[in-house]
Amino acid sequence: MKLWLTSSEIADLALPGMPTTRQNVVELAKREGWSGFSSLCRPRAGRGGGVEYHLSLLPAAARLAYLGPAAGEVAEAGARAVQAAPDLAPGTAPAAGLAMDARIAVLGSLRAFQRSAGLKQTVAVSYFVDLYNIGRADVPPFAREQLPRLSTRSVLRWLSASQEGVQRLAVDRGAARRGKGALDAGAGGRVKAYALALIVQNPLYTALQIHEALQGEFGGHVELEGERVALPGKRALEIALKRWRAEHQTELLALTNPDAFVSKVRPAGSYDDATRLNELWQIDASPVDALCTDGRHSIYLCIDVWSRRLILYVSKTPRSEAVQLLMRKAIAAWGVPEAVKTDNGSDFVARATRRLFRALQIEPITSQAFSPWQKGIIERAVRTFQSDFARTLPGFIGHSVADRKVIEQRKAFAARLGTDDDKAFAVQLGAQELQQLGDRWAAEIYAQRVHGTLGMSPFARAASWPGPIRQADEQALAMLLMQAPDAEGYRTVGKRGIRIDGYHYLAPGLLVGERVFVTLDPADKGKVWCWTDENRDSSRGVATCPELAGVDPVALLHEVKAAQKRLIAQRSEEIKAERRKITSRTVMDARFKLAEQRAGNLVAFPPRAEPHSTPALEAGAEVAALRRGEAPPAAPLSEAAARLHRELLEEPAAVPAVPKVTKLRPQETERQRFRRALSIEKAIAAGDPVPTEDALWLGSYRTSAEYRSQKALAEDFGEAALR
Repeated sequence: MKLWLTSSEIADLALPGMPTTRQNVVELAKREGWSGFSSLCRPRAGRGGGVEYHLSLLPAAARLAYLGPAAGEVAEAGARAVQAAPDLAPGTAPAAGLAMDARIAVLGSLRAFQRSAGLKQTVAVSYFVDLYNIGRADVPPFAREQLPRLSTRSVLRWLSASQEGVQRLAVDRGAARRGKGALDAGAGGRVKAYALALIVQNPLYTALQIHEALQGEFGGHVELEGERVALPGKRALEIALKRWRAEHQTELLALTNPDAFVSKVRPAGSYDDATRLNELWQIDASPVDALCTDGRHSIYLCIDVWSRRLILYVSKTPRSEAVQLLMRKAIAAWGVPEAVKTDNGSDFVARATRRLFRALQIEPITSQAFSPWQKGIIERAVRTFQSDFARTLPGFIGHSVADRKVIEQRKAFAARLGTDDDKAFAVQLGAQELQQLGDRWAAEIYAQRVHGTLGMSPFARAASWPGPIRQADEQALAMLLMQAPDAEGYRTVGKRGIRIDGYHYLAPGLLVGERVFVTLDPADKGKVWCWTDENRDSSRGVATCPELAGVDPVALLHEVKAAQKRLIAQRSEEIKAERRKITSRTVMDARFKLAEQRAGNLVAFPPRAEPHSTPALEAGAEVAALRRGEAPPAAPLSEAAARLHRELLEEPAAVPAVPKVTKLRPQETERQRFRRALSIEKAIAAGDPVPTEDALWLGSYRTSAEYRSQKALAEDFGEAALR
């Protein structure tokens, strides 16, 4: 493309706003003074001479019309430049990446325009920027969205930066501020943590809902670097949430979708290992993928980690009793383990299960919630049971969604044929037969098959152990497995005995108010066993319910009362012996004795004394000296001393005696009344006459609780109780 044109060439192009004849072009050049721009006018080098004008002298519309056809050919070049560019540097903001791609596309189109127009870089940039700003430069649409307008200075700066690598075009303007704004650092980082916590709570919350929650939590303003600033708007939060989800992808996955985290992110490895037989067992439960004639059941499995041998127990529902019966079965067959690992299911962490472990001195180990990999050995055994055994059972209903879809289709087809579910699913087994088949599979198939990890079968592995095995007495184990009436298991003895499910159990040897741990006797509903505590270290006897045991309630009550009386007498014998030694002065004497011991040999120093005298004291001293014969007879007494002496010598006037009697006690005490009653009873027993009012009073007093209590004290402690 030519940049220098003659007047004839300009006329022939018929550009917008330009004359179409040579003469008129010459006239236009004279009027606008083109010749005054010496750098834009030059003599024509060819034959015939003349003058050539630079394209820059033409009006903008004419220039764009002249360059426009070339600009339309560069869009594809810009797209290819973006595709050939390297990936975004790690950590660069997505917005910076979009801006980099747009600049790469613009520079690619610019270089193509320069090549097609044959222009120098500076001139090409100037013309390309004009074309771009009026929409005549054909670039990829996303580039125009990112860069609505261009400036010559910016394009030249991009060209210079691209020589050091196109990554320099990714200018992350917010890099220096990122992580320091109100959303990232507000309230000491609580704004960000609160927003992420909301995402963990419900990943489907929208940016609007989270923004409103932030406004409600922080009141629209937060502390940032010692200042109170407003929370940004919803659009800023949307951008921040997108960035946070990318930055904290692993943490959010672990908190919102643990299963996906385990399968995609968590490193694989073994969590348990054992070096000897019965060192560690793992137990777990799972619904059996098969229907029985009495419904669907759960299977409890116990595996020894060292030998990989397996024991099963079928239960109708998940419950702690099933765990204990599984343990009883495994202990009877294998011996007592050192530790048992379970998950935190309610049947595994129930008090009854923990009591059994504690009584047998088995260490319970609980894996973390939603962490099946922490007991992966039993998890793998459950999967083997379902795929290798349950799949072959009559009544198999499938394990996966795909399996069950096939089963449902068969069920629907059977319904159309008029076949019931039992026939469609071949339901033939009961729970007892399922247990028998499961035991045979575990002993004859699973235990005899070579295990990949062991290199031998579980049976051979267990048989190779040369060490001893801890064995427990089966009858003692049966006693430990007796169930408590509820999760607590403790009862307080009342006047009617121990209350369980509306019935009262009487136990000789237990006192009212005593707290005991109770277990049910599985062979006799009329009896319960009482223990000092849930460890069952010491038995407190057997309590019997007369209604359920079919015994005489009166005879049982008499037996309980007699045992209670003997126990009280035995436990109070020492107290009675000490009580006889105690009088009403015992406590006072003991306190004085203690005070003397504390005082020891301490003697208080006398305080400094100062003489104190008054006229009255001086007169008294004179009279005292006179009466003692110390004052000289001739010594005259002072007036005050003489008056005091006369008063002392005068005899007091006779005062009629008035008897003053003060009653020590306004009314009788309990012991006085009781002693009064004893004296009346003694008189009656001796045949002495008793006043009518005393006899009536005694009859009424004998019916009172005070008389009975005082009489009991007198019988227990003798005369000392009446002092």
